[in-house]
Amino acid sequence: MKRKLETSEMIFKVISYTFLSIFSLACLYPFLYAVSASISGGHAVDYGEIVLFPKDIQFDAFALMFNDNMFWNAYSNTLFLTFYGTVWALFVAILGGYALSKKRLLFRRFFNFFLVFTMLFSAGLVPQYLNYLDTKAAFNSIGITDDKWLVVIAMGMAAMNIILLRNAFEGVPSEIEEAAIVDGATEFQVLRKVYIPMCKSTIATVALFFAISRWNGYFWARQMISNSNEHPLQVFIRLRLEEYTDPEAMAGWNEVFSSDSVIYALIVCSIVPILIIYPFIQKYFAKGVNAGGVKE
Repeated sequence: MKRKLETSEMIFKVISYTFLSIFSLACLYPFLYAVSASISGGHAVDYGEIVLFPKDIQFDAFALMFNDNMFWNAYSNTLFLTFYGTVWALFVAILGGYALSKKRLLFRRFFNFFLVFTMLFSAGLVPQYLNYLDTKAAFNSIGITDDKWLVVIAMGMAAMNIILLRNAFEGVPSEIEEAAIVDGATEFQVLRKVYIPMCKSTIATVALFFAISRWNGYFWARQMISNSNEHPLQVFIRLRLEEYTDPEAMAGWNEVFSSDSVIYALIVCSIVPILIIYPFIQKYFAKGVNAGGVKE
């Protein structure tokens, strides 16, 4: 019996590792292809000769991109939206999750139900768009003409992340809070010195969710930011893609690299910051999701 269990366990491990290896390669291949296409010659890219490794290596596409002031402007806008958007959304999520975790909160069940209800049924795209237009008009009326702040404030609510933090806060033993209150701690001190340190894994995970969402944000940034100098990187990439696929705009293009190489170079540069940050937060990921997603 023991030998049969060892054999079945070995078979399971072989199948699992094989499947995970294939899945990992499938996820890694698009990024490797983008890197190869960004540094390959124009003929190889245009005629589909790139499979995995680059051909006729050149870095002119990156040079063209780095010399484009609009690229750096879009990059700075993305950093602005990511940083302030994450800070604001995390601030709202922490306060909301902390309040909803308290049984003494008046109408707690109603607020929790209402929060979950918005995840199942939304008002729709058009009402949301009209709501953002009214918010934009209100911002302009008080002198805030930078549309990036509209995207930061408007996208600060995420029901799923508030629920994750609420569940994590509910897992903190009430005795610790009671001891802090006996020692004279205020409500905000309890949150700052007890709940946040004990739930830092979940908070780090939620912060990663917010940061990736803001970094990859395209649709609402495209719709709500009218000034081209305020467009983030994802909108900039899309506009460049439309430009490079326009035959009239590309008339007379005689560079040694393909226009697609510039797009791939932009994609690579937009992915690199996330690849750098993610390994430092990965250790909190599984622990944070488990702590916030499971309620005992």
